[in-house]
Amino acid sequence: MRYALRSFIPRQAQTLALPSLPIPTGRRFSKMTTLKTLGAQKAAELDKELMSEDGGFSIDQLMELAGLSVSQAVYKVHTPSEGKNILIACGPGNNGGDGLVCARHLHHYGYSPKIYYPKPTNAAIFTGLQKQLRHLHVPFLSTPEDFTAELARADLVVDALFGFSFKPPVRAPFDKILSSIISSKVPVLAVDIPSSWDVESGPPSGEFVGHDFMPEYLISLTAAKPSAKFFKGKRHFIGGRFLSQDVAAKYGLDLPKYEGVDQIAEVDVGAPVEKL
Repeated sequence: MRYALRSFIPRQAQTLALPSLPIPTGRRFSKMTTLKTLGAQKAAELDKELMSEDGGFSIDQLMELAGLSVSQAVYKVHTPSEGKNILIACGPGNNGGDGLVCARHLHHYGYSPKIYYPKPTNAAIFTGLQKQLRHLHVPFLSTPEDFTAELARADLVVDALFGFSFKPPVRAPFDKILSSIISSKVPVLAVDIPSSWDVESGPPSGEFVGHDFMPEYLISLTAAKPSAKFFKGKRHFIGGRFLSQDVAAKYGLDLPKYEGVDQIAEVDVGAPVEKL
């Protein structure tokens, strides 16, 4: 989930480091007759409830769980034996934090992740993630030229620029970053929502950057968003195996069937979408 309440980042939050656990790559679909989705308002309400005194979660826990789910989706669609060069484009918000967590897990899985984080956030949770990655010697790309050069070598791009609270259009410097990703033709895994898309209406109109952006893969966090009905890529996953049955029922969600120790479940691309 995108826990998009940007102001809710406690200064004392310490990022958890859960064990990295790769998963088998065999495809098993969680059968859902209808893919139930949460719009921005409902998604924010769910985040707030999870992080309430009664909910018991902290933002660093949710970010860790989200990033772990993203890393497992990477492993599902592109194992290290198929190419280790993973380029992770991180935005300034919580979606970018998910990308940082993902990078740490990918390093432990045997990939060679590299991070482009042009507008880093100084809150403790984000600086902690950056320190963890630097201790692992995971490279942070410093300039647009470094990003362009690494993009040419990448086997897969993780789009962790913007989440469900984003409203088009994409602004500098992210407009050029996204345009470069699109034109590169490198396969992309989008985190929660493809960057530039509106949570409700999907891709922007033709005059805006991202109107032609269709990533190969999508990992929806906790629940799919209404814009998932516009996704026509190859594979779609739901990530975030932590919701209780009671909370899921309160928000009208059907929990996917998670296999074994997987934190993600694959759902059919093109399944009918219902907004809750």
